[in-house]
Amino acid sequence: MALKLWDSWEDDAEIRDTATGRFIDRDKLHYVDFRGSAFTVKGPAIVPRPPQGRPVTVIDATTGPAREAAARHADVVHIRATTPEQAAAVRDEVQAKAAAHGRDPGALRVLVALTVDLGDMETAPEPGLESGPRLAGRGTYFRGGPVDLADHIAQWHRAGAADGFHLTPITPERDLERIVNGTVALLQHRSLFRTFHPGGTLREHLGLVRPASRYAAARTTAKEV
Repeated sequence: MALKLWDSWEDDAEIRDTATGRFIDRDKLHYVDFRGSAFTVKGPAIVPRPPQGRPVTVIDATTGPAREAAARHADVVHIRATTPEQAAAVRDEVQAKAAAHGRDPGALRVLVALTVDLGDMETAPEPGLESGPRLAGRGTYFRGGPVDLADHIAQWHRAGAADGFHLTPITPERDLERIVNGTVALLQHRSLFRTFHPGGTLREHLGLVRPASRYAAARTTAKEV
């Protein structure tokens, strides 16, 4: 229902013609006529289509049923894993399910969800080993310093584990500054993080295509027929 409401105004439905007094082209507004068990919505939406076409849909695909929903509907998928190999396997599973639903699997952005605690000093590397992250809780919790976190992200990036990370600082007033001025700065120095945003919306930042209105697409198809 929400998808239909976001699409219920075609992108050029607003006329704003002061000479004729016409604000909208009513032929380009569409009723959704949703009837559910608790409420009904006739539509169209009370506001024009948003700049992104539709807001970015994010789904946590930790469980099997959630992965099915993510494959059908999500733009961004959060996954949780203890190793890069496990993360890559979950990503492949979600992308395969998306393809089975007729979606372009490359249109999904799969992010490893990680709660970070940057209150510790950096971990000194053991002889012959990398300075590794300390993970707990099924790989959803990281504890260390900003350099440790940058090393962890770089390691998983090299392994092709996912499209990126979704970081949740456990103590925002402390850790946000350490992520931005520490971890992000290090990743930028290693050419693993962009230094500017390519657009003005979250969808553009993620490299996602702006979806066309289903009603405009149907109108174009009808004209072609």
